[in-house]
Amino acid sequence: MSALREVTREAGAPRPRPLLRIVPPGLYAGRARMLLVRSALASRSIWLAVISGFCEPLFYLAAMGQGLGSLVGTVVGPAGQQLSYAAFIAPGLLAASAMNGAVYDATFSFFVKLKYAKLYDAMLATPLGPVDVALGEIGWALIRGGMYSAGFLVVMLAVGLISSSWVLLALPAALLVAFAFASVGIAATSFMRSWLDFDLVHLAVLPMFLFSATFFPLSVYPLALQWLVRAFPLYHAVVLMRGLTTGVVGWSMLGHGVYFVVMAAVGIVVASRRLRTLLLN
Repeated sequence: MSALREVTREAGAPRPRPLLRIVPPGLYAGRARMLLVRSALASRSIWLAVISGFCEPLFYLAAMGQGLGSLVGTVVGPAGQQLSYAAFIAPGLLAASAMNGAVYDATFSFFVKLKYAKLYDAMLATPLGPVDVALGEIGWALIRGGMYSAGFLVVMLAVGLISSSWVLLALPAALLVAFAFASVGIAATSFMRSWLDFDLVHLAVLPMFLFSATFFPLSVYPLALQWLVRAFPLYHAVVLMRGLTTGVVGWSMLGHGVYFVVMAAVGIVVASRRLRTLLLN
């Protein structure tokens, strides 16, 4: 009978999650979702600031796509087809929406919570660990980037800038892009010492936004600059989105996807280790 009770107890006990078996005790409690709930509740009081991030790519689309586009006419698409200038830049702005929504929440907002509000010091008095904090903040930045991307996709569909059913994969791809940028953003912010370091964020984000084939084909740049542009993460996101929205899909798309998977994995590992050092030592 005692053996039967032991088997019954083990059968009814909750199974440990896979990540709990890998991460040492005290670093991960499997409750990163609590940070998502906290961030969602806190955002209710600043909903206007959250929504405002969605407007920036719309302004660029109106000014560049319609204004400058009336002078440019058509441009060569990824498969050599002729596209209107608005249809050419819209996928790039979609990728930028995913990047901006993730980066700014994973840098500025995270820095305030870490350095000034001391929010995570209080959280560590609960069962939460540094890995929960990292995953929770990355998850919220991912959600914000996903919201911007979804809204921009709806606008693209409404104005007729989508010409392929492959666009159904554009939102999952945008979530992957946001996830990768959020992970690296959290990791990079953990090294920042003051607000002056945020100049480096602008120094990284703005050139990527302007030169990652967002507004001009890669072929217009000198050969040396083309190789530099190919190293930008946003360039891979732009190529991915442009292929999905225009129907030019090939095996190279998997390479761009793997790029962001590796980028996200590195960001999570570095962010978790840095938060462990900052919060537990």
